[in-house]
Amino acid sequence: MRVLKFGGSSLANADCIRNVAEIIRSKQESGADTRAVVVSAMGKMTDLLQEMAQTASRGHESYREILGEFTLHHQQVISELFDDDKVTEVQEHIGTLHQTLEQLLHGIYLVMEASSRTMDYVLSFGERSSAYIVAQYFSSVGIKASFLDARDIIKTNKNFGAAQVDIPLTYSRIQDHFNKEEALQVITGFISADKGGLTTTLGRGGSDYTAALVGAALDVEAIEIWTDVDGVLTADPKKVNEAFTIKNMSYAEAVEMSHFGAKVIYPPTIHPALTRDIPIYIKNTFNSSAEGTYIGLKNTDYQKAVKGISSISDVALLTLQGSGLFGMPGIAARLFGSLASAGINVILITQGSSEHSISFAIQPGMVKKALRKVAREFEFEMKRGSVEPLRVESDLAVIAIIGENMRYKPGVAGKMLTALGKNGINAVAIAQGSSELNISVVIEKQDEAKALNVLHEAFFLSDTKVIHLFMVGVGLIGGTLLNQLAKQAVFLREKRSLEIRVVGLANTRNMVFDPKGIEIGDWKTNLDSSSLESNMDSFVEKMIDFNLSNSVFVDNTADLLIPDHYESILDASISISTPNKVATSSDFEQYLNLLSRAEKRNVYFGYETNVGAGLPVISTLRNLIDSGDRVIKIEGVLSGSLSYIFNHFDKSTPFSQAVEQAGKLGFTEPDPRVDLNGLDVKRKILILSREAGLRMESDDVEVENILPDYCQNAELEDLPAALKKADSYFEEKRKAAADNQERLCMIARLEQGKAYIRLESIGQDSPFYFLSGSDNMIVFTTERYKDRPLVIQGPGAGAEVTAAGVFAEIIHIGSLL
Repeated sequence: MRVLKFGGSSLANADCIRNVAEIIRSKQESGADTRAVVVSAMGKMTDLLQEMAQTASRGHESYREILGEFTLHHQQVISELFDDDKVTEVQEHIGTLHQTLEQLLHGIYLVMEASSRTMDYVLSFGERSSAYIVAQYFSSVGIKASFLDARDIIKTNKNFGAAQVDIPLTYSRIQDHFNKEEALQVITGFISADKGGLTTTLGRGGSDYTAALVGAALDVEAIEIWTDVDGVLTADPKKVNEAFTIKNMSYAEAVEMSHFGAKVIYPPTIHPALTRDIPIYIKNTFNSSAEGTYIGLKNTDYQKAVKGISSISDVALLTLQGSGLFGMPGIAARLFGSLASAGINVILITQGSSEHSISFAIQPGMVKKALRKVAREFEFEMKRGSVEPLRVESDLAVIAIIGENMRYKPGVAGKMLTALGKNGINAVAIAQGSSELNISVVIEKQDEAKALNVLHEAFFLSDTKVIHLFMVGVGLIGGTLLNQLAKQAVFLREKRSLEIRVVGLANTRNMVFDPKGIEIGDWKTNLDSSSLESNMDSFVEKMIDFNLSNSVFVDNTADLLIPDHYESILDASISISTPNKVATSSDFEQYLNLLSRAEKRNVYFGYETNVGAGLPVISTLRNLIDSGDRVIKIEGVLSGSLSYIFNHFDKSTPFSQAVEQAGKLGFTEPDPRVDLNGLDVKRKILILSREAGLRMESDDVEVENILPDYCQNAELEDLPAALKKADSYFEEKRKAAADNQERLCMIARLEQGKAYIRLESIGQDSPFYFLSGSDNMIVFTTERYKDRPLVIQGPGAGAEVTAAGVFAEIIHIGSLL
């Protein structure tokens, strides 16, 4: 024999009720002994009852409109379920029931009061209405059924709102009733009665408890809880998209999950089933073929440490502390005794071994009452100063990881806290019971969804890590990077267990967001068609508000203002990767500030592509210094455009023609003087000097002016003519170098604490002599590499290599998260 319970969402309308009838019919046709069906009120009807009673108690006649909505919904369901003959009969019964409700509400309206006793009676009309309609519909489609008001079989005390069940009397009444009845009993969930017949309720969600009581009294084969999800999920699917169904769990795990916010099952449901070893199945009314979740004693081969992750969204943390707590027996008993006497439920307790303080979490609505009670209990100690007044921290949430296997696997708590810490989520308080069934952490309320996703990925999806990418600048470099991400996505997922999910894009016109991921193959269409006008303040605000785990911001621009936002981005625990050199080459104190903030927030501030595009220049320099080497000198051809110009400038190619060719290939800025004046090289050698440990500003870098004044002063449209005029000037320099078997090269140097950039004539003994194309070359002379300097050479400009450098840095950030 089985007891089935259907929740409000399973009975929301006529189609839902028809679906429930088909489930029952299928059960009976398969030979299952289905004698009891417990039903909740139809979806949202309990909320309406609560609202109409509260409205009436405030003296507002608008309760009648809410009552009308309640009545109309039931009438519509009846008219859709039954034929003409049956409609009248059912509507008359429900109409009489609702007239009684109307009279009750009118009385509440007159006295302007709704006591707990009255509220229980009002709320009972939801289940009494739905159970009667369901029972009548079952009968009308050939399922032999009758209506059973649970107030006749479930007896409680007079603790209205959350009545305590008299188990022996209730079980006896249930058994007596079912011994006399053979038809399927459609039972009102949630409601009960005291011994004198006054209506009581079992607490919100008590329909599950009703099913468990009936099942335990009849010692059934199983209890089935039918809802609108495929069982108990690893996390709340509204907050964690990747949540999946837990196939089986123990009674203890189910209790922990329900206590910490899992809405699928009502906590008291477990106890009656546990005492009789009755398995509970959580099933989906709208996907009846789904396996669902089994809850019971049966052992499984589940290997993971954590079974599920749950949370309580809004709590307050109160702390009692002071020297008077140390070594004093009975302090905890007095504290929690005073709270219990006020009916305050404590969600979580934590105490350090120093005994200096005790922290506990409660519902925010109970804080004022707790403050009064504890102040009264410790009045003497507070006056003496040995105990301080309660400290209150609000806007918090509790996250709990749950699983019986945690006791057998060391390092679970460390993994939990590490995952939270690497995503900038601070643990305000931590609690773990000796059973090691759950580890609970109090965090900021705003971080709840982020924490759930972080932990879900750490414990359930650790085979695949997800990076949430926000990108500004989708031009040459950004567009190339997106294409590289698309081409490499399958490889990264299958071979590196890494998914890079682009969730935000912006160019100078539009911006687009999708926390589930923008279709990377169609990013341009999505961005161009977006109605959101590009605004960097709004972009950063949106990115921070999303509060996604493993977030990375990529700035592919050369914009002077975007780096002003880096500070707030890092403060939000979002890592940065950028080829933009503005932040790292501007004010030295700001450079240090950004590095400090990244370290403080445990995130990554990456700018490898600031020097050498995709070449490993900065990382190599850091590795040398971190491993104890001492830098003597850094030399480099740091500009791809200048490298190209001087590598192609020869007897047959005048200087102005080499500059023109470089411009056509996209190596130079629209005004090539930006490159020829060494501004970009200046930033790069400044960055390298800072990475080498020197406190250097931009003005400390000397740059040789290689252009004649008439080139420097020319208007942009007159510049080509001015450069042609300078051909003889540069040819003279080139010829002088060639006569000495040398060539011209624009070289940046850092040595003896000074940085400078000059156009030099170099011979074959220089490593720069054989450079070709647009290659960069960086030469590190150190204590270890003194006789044979360390040389890094390769393309130092171009969208492909720069994008590849950013791509590599994103992957590196992923390995750190």
